[in-house]
Amino acid sequence: MNKGKERTIFLADCQSFYASVEKADYPGVRDKPVAVAGDPALRSGIILAACPIAKSFGVSTAERLGEALKKCPELVVMRPRMQHYIDVSLMITKIYEEFTDLVEVFSIDEQFLDITASLPIFGDPDTIAMAIQRKVLQQTGVKVRIGISSNKILAKIATDIWAKKNENGIFTLRPPAVEEHLWAQPVSKMFGVGSRMTAHFARLGMYTIGDVARTPLPVLKDKFRARFGKQSDIHAEVMWRTANGLDDSPVTPGTFDTPPKSIGHMMTLPRDYAESAEVDTILLELTEEVCRDCRRKGYMASIVTVSCMCSPFDAPTGFSRQMKMPDPTNHTRTVFQAVKQLFYKFWDTMPVRRAGVMLSQFVDDDTYQLTLFEDQVKARALEKVTDSLKDRFGNAAIVRASSLTTAGQAQNRALKIGGHYK
Repeated sequence: MNKGKERTIFLADCQSFYASVEKADYPGVRDKPVAVAGDPALRSGIILAACPIAKSFGVSTAERLGEALKKCPELVVMRPRMQHYIDVSLMITKIYEEFTDLVEVFSIDEQFLDITASLPIFGDPDTIAMAIQRKVLQQTGVKVRIGISSNKILAKIATDIWAKKNENGIFTLRPPAVEEHLWAQPVSKMFGVGSRMTAHFARLGMYTIGDVARTPLPVLKDKFRARFGKQSDIHAEVMWRTANGLDDSPVTPGTFDTPPKSIGHMMTLPRDYAESAEVDTILLELTEEVCRDCRRKGYMASIVTVSCMCSPFDAPTGFSRQMKMPDPTNHTRTVFQAVKQLFYKFWDTMPVRRAGVMLSQFVDDDTYQLTLFEDQVKARALEKVTDSLKDRFGNAAIVRASSLTTAGQAQNRALKIGGHYK
C-alpha cells in the first residue's frame, strides 16, 4: 500500500440482494412487495430480504414472516435459493474485477474495492461508481449503492448511513468531513454498535458518534474497564477509531482463502430430542459434515468442541466444551467417539434443541499417525470414495442408516446452504 497517497475505497452494497435477484428473475413481481423468507408454504421462518416496496409497508429484515404478512397481506413471499444467490454474487465480483484487481468480499452482498490505481484509467470516483452501477444492473438486475472514502471503515459508513438513502446510491465521505457529517449522527448508527451497545454508551453519557470520538482514548478505555472489565481495552480502541474514521487496513483479495481457525456446524432441531439414540444420530451427522469439510480443505484437527442448548428456550440450559484428541484426525468415526465422550459427560438430560460440533488446531492431512487397532489406510480410502460420491451427486446421495430414522436431518440439510434452501 502506498502510504504517501490517499486511497480511494468503495464499499459496494447490493440493494435488498435476495429480493432483487428474485425480481430480476421473475419480472411479474417487479412492481409488487416481495420478501424472501424461510418456508412460504408453511408461512414460517424469518424475513431474509425485503424489497423497498415491502419495506414501505414496514416489513423488515429478520422479523417473523407472520408479522410481516400482518403488515402487508399482499406480500409476495419467495423461498430462498441460496446457491443461485451465491452464483449471482460471484458474477458481480467479476464485474468489480473489471475495474480493479483489489476486490475484497465482505459478505454475499457487500464488497470493498480499492480503485486508487484505476482512477487514471476509468475516470474520477463518481464516474467509476456509476459505471459499476450500470453494468451490474444491466447484467444482473441488481441495484448497487456505493460509499466512497479513503479507507474501508468510512466507505462502509458512507454506504450504510447515506448512499442507501441517496437517489443515485452514491455518497462520498472523506476524512475532513467526518466531524461535520458523522459526529452528529446518533451512536446507534455507528458501525459495530447494536441496541445493547447503544444502551451501554447511553449509561456512559454518550449519545452521538461525536461523543465517542471526542473522548480521549485513555479516558474511554477507563470507562470501558469500569463497565466491561479489564480486558476491554481493544474494544474501546475499536470503537474510538471507528468514531474517528480511522482505518489503515488494506483491501485484501482472497480474504476467505486464508486457513480457517476452526471448522464447525450447528443444527437447530425441529423438535425436542430427549432420547440418546436420537441425539447420537444428530451428533453423527454433524461430525460427518465437519470431518468432510476438513478433508475437502486438507486438514486434520487436534481439538474437538461440542456445544448444546436444551429446552426450554426461555430458560435454556446447555454447554460448550472442548477436548484434545490423542492425534490429529479428520476420520469421522474417531472424531465421533470424542464427540460422544464430551457430550455425555456434560449433558444434563434435558431435551436438546440445538447441537454443534467444531474442529480446530489444524495440521495438514498429508501425514497421519498409524495405530495398531485401526486400518487407517482403508478408512481414509473409504471416506475418500463417499466424499467423491457426495461431491458428484449431492450430500444426500449416500447417508447412514440412522439418518433415515425420524431423528435424521441429513436429507433435509442436503437441500440447504447455511440453513436455507439452495
